[in-house]
Amino acid sequence: MKWKIAAAVPLAVFVGLWIGNTSLFSRFPENKPLAIIAHRGQHQIFDRTNVESDTCTASLMLPPTHGYLENTISGMKAAFDAGADVVELDVHLTPDKQFAVFHDWTLDCRTDGKGVTEETPMNVLKTLDIGYGYTADGGRTFPFRGKAVGLMPTLPEVYAALPEGRFLVNFKSRRTEEGEALAALVNAQPAFRRATFGVYGGGEPTEKAVALIAGLPGYSNRTAKSCLLGYLALGWSGYVPQTCRNTLVPVPVNYAPLLWGWPERFYGRMQAAGSDVVLIGPFETGDAGSSGIDDRAAWNMVPDGFPGLIWTNVIEKTRAEADRRGFCALPAQPVICRK
Repeated sequence: MKWKIAAAVPLAVFVGLWIGNTSLFSRFPENKPLAIIAHRGQHQIFDRTNVESDTCTASLMLPPTHGYLENTISGMKAAFDAGADVVELDVHLTPDKQFAVFHDWTLDCRTDGKGVTEETPMNVLKTLDIGYGYTADGGRTFPFRGKAVGLMPTLPEVYAALPEGRFLVNFKSRRTEEGEALAALVNAQPAFRRATFGVYGGGEPTEKAVALIAGLPGYSNRTAKSCLLGYLALGWSGYVPQTCRNTLVPVPVNYAPLLWGWPERFYGRMQAAGSDVVLIGPFETGDAGSSGIDDRAAWNMVPDGFPGLIWTNVIEKTRAEADRRGFCALPAQPVICRK
């Protein structure tokens, strides 16, 4: 009898955990569209093999298939035209207290300038050729050189040029004052607040911006890690950690099945906690940069009917993959939806 009881206890625990976390009895919301975040807008992609945080990715550009560069107004417009709901962009607060929209910490890789981006006045940044360093053949040719002089925008210029757009702002530094400056900017301009979908990146500016801008979601590496690890530890009970609440929850698509209740019940718990789930590309040890849902293999890992946010580096290829997976592009607006 004792051995039967001993065997029944773990079985009961297993059954309880299964019932409490299976998505068999859950469904995604009906008729809620899939939403797309276009990382850096429509831009040139590069070979990600052996890329580290200080690698000059412009020198690793793949042969271009279009003429758009990252973090430019034209590239962002192209992304929205291709179906993006949100465009991710990168900012640096310059010495003259303007937000330069540019990815790299230094200017040497992509531009004809030198030095640290955040230490360079905006009037100098405006003179640079931001397509100067791009090459797909080891430096033999530079197809964008001379074609992007003066195209580094400020954040207000982006908002003014694309008034219907929504943007995810990436703080490239850990300076608290960047969060304070963004809060001052968007709190003074209702149109800018509507355009600011969320923030992420450096912990100090991200957390300061979230604290100062009402209803703004955002995450840093610290909060994202705390959210997912906390949920892995306690999510079996239905508990959602505080760092997963009222925010954006980035989930690597290859690790998503490890999350309690993935996919429908997990999604429902995050929604009930006021958060949106952002499905990003497969995470690999040593990966530098932001992997996206960029190819057929990654799209095949997206759950059927997923109504959350999809992060991609190749917005121009998204519609075809969404159609293949049974999602659809609504003809009246730039959004991807479920059939």
